[in-house]
Amino acid sequence: MVRRSDHVVIDAGGVGYRLAVSAETLKAVPAAGNDAFLHAELISRDDSLALYGFSSEEERDLFRLLVSVSGIGPKVAIATLSGGAARVLLRAIAAGDAKRFQAVPGIGKRTSERIIVELREKVAGTLEAEVAIAAAETGDARSLARDGLVNLGYAPLEAEQLLDGLSGEDPQELLAGALRKAGSAR
Repeated sequence: MVRRSDHVVIDAGGVGYRLAVSAETLKAVPAAGNDAFLHAELISRDDSLALYGFSSEEERDLFRLLVSVSGIGPKVAIATLSGGAARVLLRAIAAGDAKRFQAVPGIGKRTSERIIVELREKVAGTLEAEVAIAAAETGDARSLARDGLVNLGYAPLEAEQLLDGLSGEDPQELLAGALRKAGSAR
């Protein structure tokens, strides 16, 4: 295996495959000579075939969503994915944070707004389902506090954002901390 700043070469059965990767994926790729597993996506164009590699299915799925937006090609999608973990980018889309995407080379104001408009509903539904499943499985203080915030009228994603950075074993403490955080943000 070979690692470069924008791609890796994976040896599979004696054949080297060059996969373009994001900076986030590159962090997860082990040093040269070690075994690696990447999720791959093949993009076929009239004049080329290009492989893109991802450290997680979540990142690959976000790549697929990004290239579905008009004006976003695979190279810009990879540059976007280099801007942070897939979950952070999904939250930025769900929250309507267009400025986060304007920082990516090749994405201007209109394109970043297009990303938000075209992907917001798809992403928000996915995140809310994951949050609900995680809360049902854990049954811990955090999930109880999240449920309390949802019952108070906060969206599940918004409730999770309010709970980020808070710690404690008592759901009432977490709920109070989240409400203080919401009050100070206004």
